[in-house]
Amino acid sequence: MFGLNKKDSALLLAVAVLTMLAPFILNPFPTDSGLAQFNAGYPDLMQRFVIFGIFAIGFNILFGLTGYLSFGHAAFLGVGSYSAVWMFKLLSMNIIPAIILSVIIAGLFALVIGYVSLRRSGIYFSILTLAFAQMSFALAYSVLTPITNGETGLQLSLDDPRILDGASTTGSLPVTSLFGLEMREAVDMAVGPWSFTFSVGYYVCAVFMILAFYLAIRIFRSPFGMMLRAIKSNQQRVSYTGLNPRPYTLAAFVISGMYAGLAGGLLASMDPLAGAERMQWTASGEVVLMTILGGVGTLIGPVLGAGLIKYFENIFSKINDNVLHGWFSFLPDGIEDFIVTIIHPFVGKGWHLTLGIIFMLVVTFLPGGLVEGGQRIARMFRGKKKTGGADAAKTEAAE
Repeated sequence: MFGLNKKDSALLLAVAVLTMLAPFILNPFPTDSGLAQFNAGYPDLMQRFVIFGIFAIGFNILFGLTGYLSFGHAAFLGVGSYSAVWMFKLLSMNIIPAIILSVIIAGLFALVIGYVSLRRSGIYFSILTLAFAQMSFALAYSVLTPITNGETGLQLSLDDPRILDGASTTGSLPVTSLFGLEMREAVDMAVGPWSFTFSVGYYVCAVFMILAFYLAIRIFRSPFGMMLRAIKSNQQRVSYTGLNPRPYTLAAFVISGMYAGLAGGLLASMDPLAGAERMQWTASGEVVLMTILGGVGTLIGPVLGAGLIKYFENIFSKINDNVLHGWFSFLPDGIEDFIVTIIHPFVGKGWHLTLGIIFMLVVTFLPGGLVEGGQRIARMFRGKKKTGGADAAKTEAAE
């Protein structure tokens, strides 16, 4: 199917089905339940799941296949966002031209940075990309304020030309759309005590994520992907065969940057605002965590890692002392206060501590990330089935 083998086709189909059914899957608890706060099926968060999934998939093409660890990929995310917002200001509120420009500009920016950075490898490459990202952040924050609007961020205004759309006649800012279909449109559906929201913006992002995932599969399985794996395995040996690895690594860097630009364009398409904070080193570090948590070099791993971190950031961080007291209110006051005191540092504002512990455990015991954990569980169940089948066969033979 679509040029993929049976296994990859099944993986793509599974990702597509899970993505399309996300409003149901991410809302397992009734709306009036005390556990409803763990539901993640609201449009803004679901959009972030898939957008940062695209960001992590692209980063994994560089890091997972070539072994080049970039600490500056947030620069391409920011450039994509700025490009999209400028397209909304100058041309039209249609997201397609904005996304196309985001991908192109991010790709050109990645070409320049990659051409310089890839002259070095290892930690020197990582430091170079970090330096370029921080320079980009500084430029966006202070030097290029006529283009980026500095610390306030680039946003829409009523007097923007918008050549194709014309001036706003309603006196309010226009909204992003896809050929007239507004990104903020949503339909609510109530099924008993459950409530589900289906957002146009989310499904547009989801389609882009599925397409990005499909393209990543094709890259992983292509001769180009095999060449990148060879470079990761032993770049010096590749050079000895007469092949120049630099064009391949540069191509991977540019493709990865274009993925980041696509993610940045989608962020701006859902919320037409671009700020310099998207280019900070912390944003670059976040995508590294996503990829390592999910599984470096795997197809589905970066998406899982992105979902885990964004879930912690938006859901787990909202668990405060009032919520904890509500959970343990059935206990005697002294024990209740003691348990809340113990848990308090790991939730709410301390969610980074919990995420850090999870990251250490994954790196220590699951070097392959969440994907390796899933594979171990699957092998364990398969082993039990095989053992059960062998025992049954022995019993039949004895009888």
